Amino acid sequence: MSTSSSPPAANAANSASAANAASPGKKASRAGRDLPAAIGVGLTLLIVVLIGILWVPWLLLVVVTAAVSFGAWEVARALRSRHIEVPQVPLQIGAIGIPVGTWIGALTGIGAEQGLAISLFGAVLVMVLYRVFLPRRDTLRAVISGTFILLWVPFLASFTLLLLTEPRGNILLATLLLLVVSNDTFGYIVGSLFGKHPLVPKISPKKSWEGFIGSILGACLIGVLCCIFLLQTQWWVGIILAVLTVAAATTGDLAESMIKRELGVKDMSRILPGHGGLMDRLDSVVFAAPVAYLVTVILSGHF
Repeated sequence: MSTSSSPPAANAANSASAANAASPGKKASRAGRDLPAAIGVGLTLLIVVLIGILWVPWLLLVVVTAAVSFGAWEVARALRSRHIEVPQVPLQIGAIGIPVGTWIGALTGIGAEQGLAISLFGAVLVMVLYRVFLPRRDTLRAVISGTFILLWVPFLASFTLLLLTEPRGNILLATLLLLVVSNDTFGYIVGSLFGKHPLVPKISPKKSWEGFIGSILGACLIGVLCCIFLLQTQWWVGIILAVLTVAAATTGDLAESMIKRELGVKDMSRILPGHGGLMDRLDSVVFAAPVAYLVTVILSGHF
């Protein structure tokens, strides 16, 4: 015989949930984040990175190295949910060695690009040799997964250091950072107010076409202003840089969402209040940095 009554514990839980939802102090953002904490953490990170970019270059190296080291650990940790054990020792050697090798290449005259290539090759070699001398089950999956992490996190993130070695690289890197921030900010604002049409509902249901358009328009505004007042070049360069940066940043965000959905995790970790894991912040930057570097190289005569 069926019944429509609910257990007392369920009723109490539902009542508590309703009370929390109605409480003004507990109201969550549409993105499901603690918005004040997210803003505070975001501003702190932005200030530290801008100090490194504009005045203390070695601080930027420290920040990038620490970020990719922890980001690589987060991804390896998430892969354990699918019983993929990536060896942490060679992974951390590579995560630290790739940005440091890029920096050393720039300082010694070898070249930052050559330093990046050499350090990436060395990191993959260490990953393979580690499994050769310490063989375990699923060696192939572990090596392939470890190589994937090295390519995704430290390799792509090191393009920020390549960008810094270009003429007026500190201003270019600051512009990239502002474009990524404007992509997130304008996309969030416009998407929250007007978002009705999901961008990729099966991967990231909260992202909308309206938010994506808001990201492009907002980033174009910031890009034009940066090109006129900071880079002192033609305004249309800012349009190109903004559109490609938003496209790359959005792709990076969706790529991480796809991986998290496949692994069955909401956030890579909970290290950053209001944000989740560090990779939940790096996902846009690691895709946008190589694009910005390539645009800079191609349009080098305009910078």
